[in-house]
Amino acid sequence: MWTFVSPRIVFGEDALDSLSEIRGKRALIVTDPDILRLGLAAPVIERLSASGFETQIFSDVEANPEIPTVLRGAELAMEFEPDWIVAVGGGSPLDAAKAIWVLYERPDLQPAEISPFIDLGLRKKARLITVPTTSGTGADVTWAIVLSDPIEKRKVGLGNWENVPDLALVDPAMAAGMPKQLTADTGLDALTHAIEGYTSTWHTDMTDGLCAHAAADVFEFLLRAVADGTDMEARTRMHHAATSAGLGFGNSMASMAHAMGHALGATLGLPHGRAVSICLPYTLEFIARQAPERAAQLAHRIGVSSADGEGGARTLAQAVRDLTRRIDNPLSLSEADISKDRFEASLDKLVADAENDTQMITSSRSPSSQELRKLFEAAYEGHSIGF
Repeated sequence: MWTFVSPRIVFGEDALDSLSEIRGKRALIVTDPDILRLGLAAPVIERLSASGFETQIFSDVEANPEIPTVLRGAELAMEFEPDWIVAVGGGSPLDAAKAIWVLYERPDLQPAEISPFIDLGLRKKARLITVPTTSGTGADVTWAIVLSDPIEKRKVGLGNWENVPDLALVDPAMAAGMPKQLTADTGLDALTHAIEGYTSTWHTDMTDGLCAHAAADVFEFLLRAVADGTDMEARTRMHHAATSAGLGFGNSMASMAHAMGHALGATLGLPHGRAVSICLPYTLEFIARQAPERAAQLAHRIGVSSADGEGGARTLAQAVRDLTRRIDNPLSLSEADISKDRFEASLDKLVADAENDTQMITSSRSPSSQELRKLFEAAYEGHSIGF
């Protein structure tokens, strides 16, 4: 038995027009300063205002949203009393909005208490709409919430099936203004979601199809989207791939590259998509030694390799490296300008945080502490995994 969770999704040109269908009096817009500056929140606010909504903006969300930030957002929500919370942006505003919504509905909870093991009882005060402006995180369709603890310098995985958005408005035009580097980082994030969602031990037939389709599209269209941001076919296919991968891994979980990437992002400040995608080839090579079947099957399915077993899994890892190199993204932590001294000083914490990350439990091969340390060292130096 398995469960599949999804919001209502409106995809394509003029998806924002669906805002005219919602009813209420007040909407809290959760976004970040750059989205506000670029004017990407404006069409959302205009449509809500045209429908008679009073709007309030919370734009304090930083990259890797911190727990104190969502607590401030929840305080504003309790003062404003919105009927809808509308998240506009990349994964950071979308994750922050989910947490703000939960804490607005459940002021008795602390953020760390948001888990799959309790009944939240949401939708008594408000509902949630997501409008993604990047093609990568899939946060527009997932129930996952990733927040940063600024005191312990680590990322915290939270969420509950109840806090999946009610409505996701996925318009490729909202992502058309992404610069080259953001297109590359978020596109590789989508690829990591797709591959890890497929190889996760919690996969299902339904998540397999979504993840395989998304991975194939990223391999075909990411280079074009990075090379020419005005290529709307590439933009559309990448936006679709991000949402498909989000639905896939959101219902099967990610895996070891995300556990390592979360630790790298919180401790060394790497952007999320860059962190997880740097780790991905090494973790694929690690599972190739003892549990290659799923990775090899995916490589077959998307036309990357015809080899079975370890050979197929390693070919998939190499295909990820080849795509990463073609879009000029780093293949190692040293290439990402992390100094050796800083890496070595952080290594014990990186290992401990990755071991305790929720995404580690779905890996088809579980590393020991020593193996995880060697994985981080290989990811720093850029050495292939042979153990």
